[in-house]
Amino acid sequence: MSSATLSAPAPAGRVPVTLRLASCLERKAWISLGVFLALSLVAVPVLHLLVPPESAFHVSAYAITLIGKIMCYALVAVAMDLIWGYGGILSLGHGLFFALGGYAFGMYLMRGIGRDGSYGSDLPDFMVFLDWKELPWFWLGTDSFGWAALLVLAVPALVAFVFGYFAFRSRIKGVYFSIITQALTYAAMLLFFRNETGFGGNNGFTDFKRILGYDITAPATRVVLFGLTALVLAATLVGSAWLVKSKFGRVLAAIRDAESRVMFIGYNPLGYKLAIWVLSAVLCGIAGALYVPQVGIINPGEMSPANSIEIAIWVAVGGRASLIGPVIGAFTVNLAKSWFTVSFPEYWLFFLGLLFIVVTLYLPQGLVGLWKQLLARKGGTA
Repeated sequence: MSSATLSAPAPAGRVPVTLRLASCLERKAWISLGVFLALSLVAVPVLHLLVPPESAFHVSAYAITLIGKIMCYALVAVAMDLIWGYGGILSLGHGLFFALGGYAFGMYLMRGIGRDGSYGSDLPDFMVFLDWKELPWFWLGTDSFGWAALLVLAVPALVAFVFGYFAFRSRIKGVYFSIITQALTYAAMLLFFRNETGFGGNNGFTDFKRILGYDITAPATRVVLFGLTALVLAATLVGSAWLVKSKFGRVLAAIRDAESRVMFIGYNPLGYKLAIWVLSAVLCGIAGALYVPQVGIINPGEMSPANSIEIAIWVAVGGRASLIGPVIGAFTVNLAKSWFTVSFPEYWLFFLGLLFIVVTLYLPQGLVGLWKQLLARKGGTA
């Protein structure tokens, strides 16, 4: 094969994938993403592992856990933005998919405890306590990391596909769809609270020991999980930006704005809405799987309707249909929550409600929209 053949340009009308990915974000966005990854993959690990704890520059284990947890929430917020901001589908049950991913990976972590549990049994402690003699069938194979990773993707996807297919096929939309998703996650929460379900009841899964053979509480393991979460969040932002600028994304936005017109010109909204719905659920499942080993617990409380409503608030506060807005909203609300629940725990819910009202009435485009308005005014007066 000649060198001329190797260096031949791509056929007209076909753009290489790398160029399409590079063009999905502006130069400033790529620089910001690079700074974020440099901080997450280099600066934070160095400041945590190599700087002594008494130094003012030391990053504590608490900070690593808190920021890692919020990055998982940010991933869920981006997933919500894909369906709400770009698809016009408001879900009040996305906490279900987050929890399903967490439980799927939590099963692997529970099997990894082995005989180091309180009862010295191969069965998880809660099963020994309930006098179970063997693992349920759906626990088989969960001692394999690969099988657990597959469950993290497959279980939320399957639940989302079955629910979404019948809901979208029946043309359920708007507030009715939101109420049904909230009812779905509430029903799942009640199911997982039952001891006989086989998921630890109200206590859920906790007391994890190892992941892939490594001590889950070791500083190096925590840093790796932190960096992996940052990488997944960055990859999700890039992939989502490419998706919403593609033909699929343009059709999805058209369905959001005028579904009847899209149907009139020959597109079937079912496939588009179902695809973005399942993708959003999978992203939530991945976020849940990253959340559990960092926080150290998963229980049915993650499926509570209040948690799912909070996800929508993160997106609204940051700004819908902006991708970076939900990340900003997740960090803003959860950092405020961490401070309020320590300093003024009895006022947190009042503050959250007030925040949502203010954003709804005065900041319909969220913090990102406010920033754009300020930049526009500054440019107009210059």
